[in-house]
Amino acid sequence: MVRRTLGVEEELLLVDPETREPAPRAEQALRNAAQLEPESAAALDHELFAHQLETRTPPVTDAGELRDHLVRLRRLAARAAEAAGALTAATGAVPLAGGPPRTTRDDRYLAMVDTFGEIARPGGTCGQHVHVYVESDDEGVRAIDAIMPWLPVLLAISANSPFYHRRDTRYASWRSQAWAQWPSACSTERFGSADAYHALGRALIASGAAMDDGMLYFDARLSAHQPTVEVRIGDVCTDPDDATLVAVLARALVCQEIDGGGLASGCWRAELLRAARWRAGRYGLTDRLLDPVSGELTPARQVLDHLVAAVRERLEEYGDADLVHDAMPRVLAHGGATWQRVAFERSDGSIPAVVDDLVVRTNAD
Repeated sequence: MVRRTLGVEEELLLVDPETREPAPRAEQALRNAAQLEPESAAALDHELFAHQLETRTPPVTDAGELRDHLVRLRRLAARAAEAAGALTAATGAVPLAGGPPRTTRDDRYLAMVDTFGEIARPGGTCGQHVHVYVESDDEGVRAIDAIMPWLPVLLAISANSPFYHRRDTRYASWRSQAWAQWPSACSTERFGSADAYHALGRALIASGAAMDDGMLYFDARLSAHQPTVEVRIGDVCTDPDDATLVAVLARALVCQEIDGGGLASGCWRAELLRAARWRAGRYGLTDRLLDPVSGELTPARQVLDHLVAAVRERLEEYGDADLVHDAMPRVLAHGGATWQRVAFERSDGSIPAVVDDLVVRTNAD
């Protein structure tokens, strides 16, 4: 049986240490990274806006190794940003806004902002993308079709963006709501084949809803440049343990469909997928979620139990069962959005204090 690798891309926010507002210093930070660690600098990259940095782990099979890479790259990003006069924070949205965001000087990014206008502005949100190895497009589409109803559960686990532009949005993941404005950002119904997947992609590009394959912002998609399924639904997590949890669960879902006995989920209409995604973004794990099998509102704890039960054999196969078992009480008690609101309350309603807490926790390990 194939040992499926996984890798993670994290989008980090650069903030000014004085104002705690976005700091458009990615270009300088990337130059600093090349001087600090030339052998690792290629794992850092630009994003749409100049107040973002992306990190990319190599593909690995072991969850502990994945976590080590996440922490190592966060440290490099923090050092490079500090030399540019900025700090790094892992949060899904911008808590404190300054002026208009500065677009990265890249022809593709400039064209995106020109084409999509105000929709692109919340593109400064930060997500976590998990890549799981697949052997073919057909295998990947089979996995995408099966895991789609389960992905809102991963969003609920990762939800880490309650504050946006100085306000509590009342959402656990505001990033998921802002991101959904892109015309190609969606939960997809079953494709049935790689041919159907690619046909839809071509139609969306022809319509102008996407400029290229890289702008097919499905919650899970075939990677344009790697032999992977890319699960894109989650917020970036402040705690690297949460990021690792989301990654191993994403891999277990893909593996259960392809290498195991398959995933039970039924054939969901797009409207219910959208509802499940909305509810996960609104409440995280603090309320009920739509159960991926029954489609009924179910307490979040039970939905997590159903997810773990559905992929238990795959978790055991990769040595991830204990990691997941130990993580469940933690994420149910205090996910990312809860941590941010606790920091807000402890500081008598100070959003700068929320940013300070994010910076500390992002770089704690």
